[in-house]
Amino acid sequence: MSRLLESRLSRRATLRGGLGLAATTILAGAGLAGCSDDNNDSDDGDHNAGTGTTPPASSQTLSFDSVPRSLADQVVVPDGYSVDTLLAWGTPIVAGAAAFDPATNTAADQAGQTGMHHDGMYLFQADDSPNQGILVVNHENITRENLLPAGRSVDGDGMPNDPEQIRREMAAHGMSVVQIARDGNGRWAHQMSSFNRRITAMTDIAMSGPVAGSEYLVTPYSPDGTATRGTLNNCGRGFTPWGTYLSGEENIQGYFTTTDTSPALSRYGIDDVGFGFFWAAVSDDATDEDNGEFARFDVTANGSGATDDWRNEVNNFGWVVEVDPGDPSSTPRKRTAMGRFRHEGVEPSLITEGKQIAFYMGDDARGEYCYKFVTEDAWNAASPAPDMLDRGTLYVARFDDDGTGKWLPLDVSKSATLAGRFASQAELLVNTRIAADLAGATPMDRPEWSAVDPISGDVYYTLTNNSDRGSDGEEAVNAANPRANNTYGHIIRQTEAGNDPAATTFTWDIFVFGAPASADDNINRSGLTTDNEFAGPDGLWFDRRGVLWIQTDNGGNEVADATNDQMLAVIPAALSGDRTITPDNQASLKRFLVGPQGCEMTGSELSADAKTLFANVQHPGGRFPDYTDGVPPRSATLAISRDDGGEIAL
Repeated sequence: MSRLLESRLSRRATLRGGLGLAATTILAGAGLAGCSDDNNDSDDGDHNAGTGTTPPASSQTLSFDSVPRSLADQVVVPDGYSVDTLLAWGTPIVAGAAAFDPATNTAADQAGQTGMHHDGMYLFQADDSPNQGILVVNHENITRENLLPAGRSVDGDGMPNDPEQIRREMAAHGMSVVQIARDGNGRWAHQMSSFNRRITAMTDIAMSGPVAGSEYLVTPYSPDGTATRGTLNNCGRGFTPWGTYLSGEENIQGYFTTTDTSPALSRYGIDDVGFGFFWAAVSDDATDEDNGEFARFDVTANGSGATDDWRNEVNNFGWVVEVDPGDPSSTPRKRTAMGRFRHEGVEPSLITEGKQIAFYMGDDARGEYCYKFVTEDAWNAASPAPDMLDRGTLYVARFDDDGTGKWLPLDVSKSATLAGRFASQAELLVNTRIAADLAGATPMDRPEWSAVDPISGDVYYTLTNNSDRGSDGEEAVNAANPRANNTYGHIIRQTEAGNDPAATTFTWDIFVFGAPASADDNINRSGLTTDNEFAGPDGLWFDRRGVLWIQTDNGGNEVADATNDQMLAVIPAALSGDRTITPDNQASLKRFLVGPQGCEMTGSELSADAKTLFANVQHPGGRFPDYTDGVPPRSATLAISRDDGGEIAL
């Protein structure tokens, strides 16, 4: 990583297709790079995974005791740890932004404050400056009764009719880019900085890659199909070795409405209701805008010509968005070569000089697929190829019952079947889900986040749940998804052949099954106890020391009845045997944190010195974190530290 830091400034101007050179850096004399990650930069590339040898054992052990289950409206951490609230929804981060007051804040105020529903995040920080960095946080969704405490203004049909309120909802989505620093007492706080900015559902975005400039992205706003406005439902995150942030757009179907019923729309769940946002119901005539500010969210083909036909607007969403945190004037870019679906994590493979980079991704819905995008160019830190995310091959995974698997290319030039269905690669990428269906991929139990083990190079995916598994007309039980009515979820692990990110075959096994401790052996296959029972594995992340962090989104089941959502930790390299969680070694999996009532735990990061763990509390339902009359619950980023100043968890 030190070599990446040294070379970053000289290469930024030629990389990322328009994500420009930062005029200044956050750290005097040093470039901005992501150093709290789980990847390395190895010259020999020998990580011993998938080569017939055993990955190196780890002598590390977790130093804390599992915290008990909790239903309290508070954050529970091990003895000897403390928790601070770093960035709550509504924190002013842009100069001149108003203080948080949901009763009086305007859309413009919200556009200068942190958004709602914190999700994936990444800390850009240099190893030699552990006391400051730039944090980028996703904001997935909103809780309307908290954002608009006086209620939403609607017409006689119950449709929204106040442009200011809709703009405020849009401004609460997206991402926050925030400089943070630690004071002499070890407390973290956000800083007012020129790096700080909000990216919302209204921000100008450039389209990039094979779909950019195609007929599928042409709208009245962008007649040449190269630009759009906004990013939505930003969920899992990723990063690049050249110091940029990747954000996955997930449930895009919730924001658009249509009365059309084409296969392309129905395969992505676009219907006449969505999540009930109905932003298109607000008349553009009631605003100072005449560019489809709200009308664009109705993607019904009206046949009246290009000036007000927004049928293609939905195709501008469902992508991976790249953001340069070191250049606040840069325009975010949606990288279309990486496919269009309900993106969660975008985790890179181990970064190895002279090798291509794979980015592992999940499509978060029952019966959807695991993907990877492999760059065409090999990584060269001294002279990286430009636009690496615009050139490469998108693959979808087939998990065979014998523990092997195959990466199936989604490329019209490599498949007669796909070439017979799609006229171009641009059309295929807009319809990635349909292409994956035709390729013969394995439908999975809601693939969400991905993570890469820095010791072995193995790839992990959370499969959150699938209550339809085994039902009539739904996906049959198979070896990779072996439980019918899977309400608890599991985590699957892949090993690329030859530890090569560009490999087209892999082996796989199931790392751990979520389950209540009280369930029988057919359900509780990993032998979990009350010290580590969990359900709904969602957020997933390796810190660079090899600790795997699992975050949960329980849903309604017995585990949710016993405890709020949580974070667990385990060191896979330290496990014996095949390094999966079994009844014999389940105690190696420990509960580190339990969140407050009604929340989902999601997004985590470790400071460069490993002394602060950052984690996000999303949509708490009690009174966290203010516990003050009249103040609604607020999603927030936590900063967790050890009271003795030691490293987190070890």
